[in-house]
Amino acid sequence: MGENNSYLEVKKLSKSFGLFEAIKNISINIDEGEFVCFLGPSGCGKTTLLRCIAGLEIQSTGSVFQKNKDISNLPPSNRDFGIVFQSYALFPNLTVFSNIGYGLINNKWKKEDIKKRVDELLDLVNLTDHAKKFPSQLSGGEQQRVALARALATSPGLLLLDEPLSALDAKVRVFLRKQIRDLQRKLGVTTIMVTHDQEEAQTMADRIFVMKDGEIIQSGTPNEIYTKANSPFIASFIGSMNFIPAVISNSNKVKCNNVEINCNTVDFKENESVQIAIRPEDIQIKKENSDDNILPAKIKEIEFLGSFQRVYFESKNVSENLIMVDVPSSNARKNKLNVNQEINLYFSKEDIRVYPV
Repeated sequence: MGENNSYLEVKKLSKSFGLFEAIKNISINIDEGEFVCFLGPSGCGKTTLLRCIAGLEIQSTGSVFQKNKDISNLPPSNRDFGIVFQSYALFPNLTVFSNIGYGLINNKWKKEDIKKRVDELLDLVNLTDHAKKFPSQLSGGEQQRVALARALATSPGLLLLDEPLSALDAKVRVFLRKQIRDLQRKLGVTTIMVTHDQEEAQTMADRIFVMKDGEIIQSGTPNEIYTKANSPFIASFIGSMNFIPAVISNSNKVKCNNVEINCNTVDFKENESVQIAIRPEDIQIKKENSDDNILPAKIKEIEFLGSFQRVYFESKNVSENLIMVDVPSSNARKNKLNVNQEINLYFSKEDIRVYPV
């Protein structure tokens, strides 16, 4: 018996395929109405975990509770969820209307109730004009919205999304991210999404579970995962990060080659080898605070990325690697940045993370 108030509880779940352990002893709680993402590179176990929750895979050990009811051994048809896959999986010979109403017919709904419900859902996903079309007459984004409406038709308590946007092009993905998020908020349906796209997880989730090698290695809000990544793997997987090898000098300094940098090193011993990490947007080309670290550097390359420019600096005294700095495009224009220009970089000690090697 699950003994807490969470909507979904996964307890010590493991799944092996032969000798390969796809997920290892995972325990999580998800609250009602929460939108969570399982995020990680391919092969990390995130889809296997989702499929065990859905009953599409049977776990090797452990249990799953939905509203304190043990559903670990129930077939998928007896679990209360709707699911959307990457590949839409629509019936090509049925109209949009019939695709959405398919589950309701199976559940023996009356004809007039089906019409009312499908019309509601078409309105919800902005496809009212497409009711009579067939899937082949729709764009990828429209097909995915039909799949979403079909998953929501029976008002499931849990919505499962398995890489729902990865087959779509960038602009459609951004549009649908917002649509799915708005829809989820409006309906308040508890949602789990699997993705390998960190930007997708950051923009959509209330909480992210980062997975690697079949385990959850950190969980938290998008902000917590981004600013307090607990390992270099997460720091580099989510967003961009500069890593610089260093040695601890004392409780508030490290040495990178010959240069001392102020940062918080309280958890480390003197002379310990570490790496410091700093986000490209946390490095300034203008001094902001009197206690900023200062680094003389030289511009090697400039990438134009629309609203900002990614500038690669060389600072041989500190690191062999180039240092990435993200400068808002308006600042870059004002400062007339050019390759080979020598410039000081500034960054606050609060913005530096220190990781053991």
